[in-house]
Amino acid sequence: MNVLVTGGAGFIGSSYVRHRLDAHPDFSVRVLDKLTYAGRRENLEGLPAERCELVVADVADRDAVRAALEGCDALVNFAAETHVDRSITAPGEFIQTDVYGTYVLLEAARDAGVRHLQVSTDEVYGSIDEGSFTETSPLDPSSPYSASKAGGDLLVGAFRSTYDADALIVRASNNYGPRQYPEKLIPLCVLNALAGDPLPVYGDGKQVRNWLWVEDFASAIDAVLEFGEPGEVYNVGGPDELPNIEVIQRILELTGRDESLISYVDDRLGHDRRYSLSAAKTEGLGWEAAVRFEDGIERTVEWYRENEWWWKPIRGGEYREYYERQYGAGLLSDTSSASRPGVSG
Repeated sequence: MNVLVTGGAGFIGSSYVRHRLDAHPDFSVRVLDKLTYAGRRENLEGLPAERCELVVADVADRDAVRAALEGCDALVNFAAETHVDRSITAPGEFIQTDVYGTYVLLEAARDAGVRHLQVSTDEVYGSIDEGSFTETSPLDPSSPYSASKAGGDLLVGAFRSTYDADALIVRASNNYGPRQYPEKLIPLCVLNALAGDPLPVYGDGKQVRNWLWVEDFASAIDAVLEFGEPGEVYNVGGPDELPNIEVIQRILELTGRDESLISYVDDRLGHDRRYSLSAAKTEGLGWEAAVRFEDGIERTVEWYRENEWWWKPIRGGEYREYYERQYGAGLLSDTSSASRPGVSG
């Protein structure tokens, strides 16, 4: 099975591409990515060119999508604007990619007669005080981001019901690991801690998230692509849930910093309090999470410590301007200490 992976130069998409190539040495992957700020060629560094082709295009471009899909047996859609904070200030971009882009992909996959796997998020369910969401839980998105993802998911269901399309959905809890753009909680706090910058914490920091190692999610996607039933939804929850503040405290320990770097800021608008997904249905396909949070967070911190080449251009570019707008504070320009183990504050 040769696969078109849209959004494959992003964080989760590139992890899946790597997994796919490793797990299926006889197959190839074609990546279609617009290469916006979070989609980067560097995320595909080191992959074999003869098995991994990059097409730079927008998922909203019908002709480009149809051309890229030629010769492929399935389509896995990661292409999305994903950062909640950015969706609050620019919701239109999210609707264009996450809703209209999904429509374009569904049409192309239906016409080509190939399977469409939609990669989605636990955020479409909204917040849950106790217990875990299942695949039959109602959608109750809280942000423009989660609403746009829910819109794309509903289109998938509609194409299945109306056209009998071979389309299905996989929804994940919070992913973390290498190559995650540093606007997200864990890489932001890791890089700030390494540099000695304050770590911004929304509200009281007690928002609870269900953490999933990105490579575990990649293997779950493969299981759903191979064995999932058309029209079905599969949730992939991580094995551990922690409040954000505990995640941040652990990052400070691993980087040799103390809690004086914690800086509480006004809470995000519409901030969900707790996410939790049951993975029982996906586990029924033979998948299970292999990495617990304590191991994964250590591996994540070490990766950022050892790969300054990857993140230093980000921290010095558009991201710096975004960060200053978002948090009202600048970043240290000297991050050279990040390459030295055992930094202390």
